[in-house]
Amino acid sequence: MVSALLRVPGPPAPWGRRRANPGRCSPVDGNYCLTCGSDKTLKLWNPLRGTLLRTYSGHGYEVLDAAGSFDNSSLCSGGGDKAVVLWDVASGQVVRKFRGHAGKVNTVQFNEEATVILSGSIDSSIRCWDCRSRRPEPVQTLDEARDGVSSVKVSDHEVLAGSVDGRVRRYDLRKGQLFSDYVGSPITCTCFSRDGQCTLVSSLDSTLRLLDKDTGELLGEYTGHKNREYKLDCCLSERDTHVVSCSEDGKVFFWDLVEGALALALPVGPGVVQSLAYHPTEPCLLTAMGGSVQCWREEAYEAEDGPG
Repeated sequence: MVSALLRVPGPPAPWGRRRANPGRCSPVDGNYCLTCGSDKTLKLWNPLRGTLLRTYSGHGYEVLDAAGSFDNSSLCSGGGDKAVVLWDVASGQVVRKFRGHAGKVNTVQFNEEATVILSGSIDSSIRCWDCRSRRPEPVQTLDEARDGVSSVKVSDHEVLAGSVDGRVRRYDLRKGQLFSDYVGSPITCTCFSRDGQCTLVSSLDSTLRLLDKDTGELLGEYTGHKNREYKLDCCLSERDTHVVSCSEDGKVFFWDLVEGALALALPVGPGVVQSLAYHPTEPCLLTAMGGSVQCWREEAYEAEDGPG
């Protein structure tokens, strides 16, 4: 049971503000944290020490999402300039800029081999870009969504996408199959469970839903947080024991996965907590709000000292 979380001393300094979106935080491999925001940059941090390692500049407008490759050698990002950018981590240089979306890019992800970037846009499409080729056009376009694509996640040969049209779509690229489940409210975030058996869906009716990945059966609903206006993150804890969600009331909510009971409402601060990310193997959580990132650990674990 999640009883309490301790904030790790010395969080990163503020890295940029947006009016409607405090920014994004993403774990690269558990050792690094990647953030982006309205200052048009990406920033790579050591989250436990609060150390800024590198800043990546090259976008023309706010950066709405960013992700790291499995080997930490590359980053990808997308934003208000409609571009998808591939970065070299070590040099900080732009490797490629992919253009083709008709609107801002809400979400980006590498495939597991980091050979393809998938980008979801307000233009209702998901585009697949070959990182190794010099071709300017996408190698594949998935255009089944009837409204903006808000979330894209990749697991092996499967792509999970959430859309403002209220549907969560799962593409099996190996078999060429599409599976669609209707939630009924604009979707803000989707993710796979760590065991690969379920999908978690967050929507603007302030409800998270756990679905059986293969059948679409509703396995659980989780309520109590507030999500009516903004695109908020959700995820599962490192062992799939708890459902975790941001909230517009300045808290992060934890529910028991099986029972559905609220386990913890973690106060983060005043305002909207929009982004969060769980460590892949440890009970450690990153949250983003108000232009800053916070790092939390479960109370049973000793917090590592950082600066300040």
